[in-house]
Amino acid sequence: MEYKFGKNKNIFFLGVRDGIPIALGYFAVSFSLGIMATKSGLSPLQALVASFLNNASAGEYAGFSMIAISSSYIEIAVITLIANARYLLMSIALSQRIRKDTPLHHILIMAHLLTDEIFAVSIARPGDVNPYYTFGVILTASPAWAFGTFFGAVAGNILPIRLVSAFSVALYGMFIAIIIPAAKSDKVILSLVIVSFLLSYIFSFDFFRISEGIKTILLTIVISAFGAIFFPLKNGDSNE
Repeated sequence: MEYKFGKNKNIFFLGVRDGIPIALGYFAVSFSLGIMATKSGLSPLQALVASFLNNASAGEYAGFSMIAISSSYIEIAVITLIANARYLLMSIALSQRIRKDTPLHHILIMAHLLTDEIFAVSIARPGDVNPYYTFGVILTASPAWAFGTFFGAVAGNILPIRLVSAFSVALYGMFIAIIIPAAKSDKVILSLVIVSFLLSYIFSFDFFRISEGIKTILLTIVISAFGAIFFPLKNGDSNE
């Protein structure tokens, strides 16, 4: 029996409620991302569309960074795919909890707008994933991400340069906040982070005549593959 909104109205508004704190966090982070979009040469409208189509901070950061250095379309596509590859695993995990009678258009909406936080709150609920709960979270959180980027881009065009630079630091702080806790608790991750910094610095010399885009793609693939092959997670090592 297909999901009907009338029968799932309460679960939908529960999703709306749970999406409010996610939306507040999204707006703050995407505001800084919008400033970076402006520095990369994008207009506020282009930044809005980019955040509507790509709901991922790491993917957008990588994409805007590539645009800033005039990378090719292929380089931008590849690095964005690599940065967002984790969503393939999230989608597979979520698909195991979706009822077989769920309409295809519901599945497609969830697939396009899936993020780390939306995945977390959706899969944390007991039983089958009700798409209307996820829709409630999406309806609240996703616009905040897109319009946060838009207003950040607008602010980037009108604020003083020094203030824009200060806001830009917030985005780098977000990524530091992601890697530091993991690096502190896992020596392998710490070692790989240090190696990535060193190799990135070494490859910045003119001796290595490759573009910034290709360098980022190669280092990402090589270091990630090295860690996965020689230091794989064993069963029970992670709850994620």
